[in-house]
Amino acid sequence: MPPSAGRDPRLSGLYLLTDPRLGDALLSTVRAAIDGGVRVLQYRDKSADAERRLAEALALRSITADAGVLFLINDDVALAQAVGADGVHLGRSDGSLAAARAVLGAQAVIGMSCYNEWSRAEAAVHAGANYLAFGAFFPSQIKPEAVQAEPELLRRARAAWDLPLCAIGGITPDNGAVLRAAGADLLAVISAVLFAKNVTQAARAFAQLW
Repeated sequence: MPPSAGRDPRLSGLYLLTDPRLGDALLSTVRAAIDGGVRVLQYRDKSADAERRLAEALALRSITADAGVLFLINDDVALAQAVGADGVHLGRSDGSLAAARAVLGAQAVIGMSCYNEWSRAEAAVHAGANYLAFGAFFPSQIKPEAVQAEPELLRRARAAWDLPLCAIGGITPDNGAVLRAAGADLLAVISAVLFAKNVTQAARAFAQLW
């Protein structure tokens, strides 16, 4: 099995996932969030509109490149390759890490959703994941049915592996401090930033946790 990918210093800070409900406000909202301190952006859109998804991903690639923000694509390895993204994030049904690595190359950042499953995290480490994502830690508007994870899982993973750890699920600046203390390098957020009254201020409130 390949060894774990080791620690990537870029994988630390506020990790923002996009939401298709933003519509035409996607780019301006992302810019405002980056102004507040977003360090990693994941383009997440499960729709079948390939033309729109390509156009949006290309625009986001340009924005993130200019800002020095790591840019990942959710699930779609082909789209990540087409737009020159920094990598992909893979969930339970999104294909294997090895297959994504074969397409995107050794330098690609590939993260894996581990939910609350230690065995899945072990498999991701051995497959060469660049970071591990756990959650949901708190009730989430986006995925109310998501499995629940406990902060102890982060502590256990931090003791076991020298890999960046990402926490997701209902995170706010207040409860995010608990997850940071438990070992989370990245806090993945959607609604708490994207749909805030002041997107830049909302992102800055998270960024101050680092």
